[in-house]
Amino acid sequence: MKFGTDGWRGIIAKDFTFDNVSVCAQATASYLKNTSPRNLSLVIGYDTRFASADFARSAAEVMAANGIKVYFCSCPTPTPVISHGVVNLKAAGAVIITASHNPARWNGFKVKSADGASAPTQMITGIEAEITKLGDKPSVLNMDFDTAVSRGLIEHVDLAPAYFEKIGGLVDIEKLRDAGFNIAIDSMHGAGIGYFKQLLDGGCNRLNEINAEPNPNFPGMLQPEPITPNLAKLMRLVKDIRSDIGLATDGDSDRLGVVDEMGNFLNQLQVFSLLALYMLEVKGLRGPLVKTITNSSMIDKLGELYNVPVFETKVGFKYVSPVMLEQNALIGGEESGGYAFTGHVPERDAILAGAYFLDFMITTGKSPAEMLEYLYSKVGPHYYNRVDYTFAEARREEIIKHLADQKPASLGETKVVSTEKLDGFRYKLEDGSWLLIRFSGTEPLLRVYAESPSQAKTAALLEDGRQLSGI
Repeated sequence: MKFGTDGWRGIIAKDFTFDNVSVCAQATASYLKNTSPRNLSLVIGYDTRFASADFARSAAEVMAANGIKVYFCSCPTPTPVISHGVVNLKAAGAVIITASHNPARWNGFKVKSADGASAPTQMITGIEAEITKLGDKPSVLNMDFDTAVSRGLIEHVDLAPAYFEKIGGLVDIEKLRDAGFNIAIDSMHGAGIGYFKQLLDGGCNRLNEINAEPNPNFPGMLQPEPITPNLAKLMRLVKDIRSDIGLATDGDSDRLGVVDEMGNFLNQLQVFSLLALYMLEVKGLRGPLVKTITNSSMIDKLGELYNVPVFETKVGFKYVSPVMLEQNALIGGEESGGYAFTGHVPERDAILAGAYFLDFMITTGKSPAEMLEYLYSKVGPHYYNRVDYTFAEARREEIIKHLADQKPASLGETKVVSTEKLDGFRYKLEDGSWLLIRFSGTEPLLRVYAESPSQAKTAALLEDGRQLSGI
């Protein structure tokens, strides 16, 4: 069991079994007891996937048997709500049973640290070491769930009220409710069902929520990831009912997707750049911006325009969060649609990101499409896309060697000015375009990313990436 960019994930009943979840829970308990103060407590939550609640109960039984107090979510709960719960309850961290955006047959075991952030590398390494110590015949402590409840070692909690109170301190909720927007919402059958409605209802808005029933099969989509291939229903709805905006959340509601008033998907790099512009211009705040290597060069241009530093990390919020904390950053974001903000937990929060996006619209009086044009007026047009390729695991080393042997002087007719290996293979071009090829940290996929000043060039760069990888 190896933890990737955001926890350990496996195929249900093949790798992701009750025995393996119990081993992960025991390793996490041992790590916490060795590194944290006495009177430990932990938040345990889960999403709407098949048997997630049962896997979470299994993890709670192990924690209770190890003497760790468990705050157990009473229903499927978004990851950012759980992250806030960690801080609010002063817990040592959290375990969340979720595979986030992965296809339905997957589930996962996420770990959060005491600040509500994705477990940093040191913590993950420590947990993996404890898994190794348990060996082939692991000894796992266990206490019956109901017995643990009767002894006060497991307590059911509803984390939503405290979370909404926190959000209310960051953005004017009444202002959002009185905006008079027609908003389409796609909860993608996930843990975020009802959260945008609760946040935005009660005023002048018209709210239309789809995929608002838990369904572990995630019908009508490849996986609960808020990107174009999975949002056809939302994009049609926006056009059919003439919505001002469409908002979508992934399986555990830490990733946000945005559809403009014409039914067009705004990609994650555009949304992150718009949210950074919102923080800098509308809120008038100043502070560092943090982005992963897969994020937009528009962030670098905004940093120059507003005279704030930009920090770049490997892919994964376990790399973004520590930099946000160290640098007291204004915002952090990754290409997958996860955004974190100052004054809140240093973790992705689709609900707060959506609230900020709406506030940007209200304050400027602009539609999403107009906001994008406003952004481009400052940094120039940028076009991004990503293509994922499946591959036989046996070919991984072959692909890496093939890429290492490639040293292109140019891509198309544009000179390559640098080749970097921070996380995969990234080629920067003299016109500001870039191409990145890397393996996913959560799925058996090779990802090819590109951004350039034109859609045609981005498409050509993606094909260059495929050829460079030998796929």
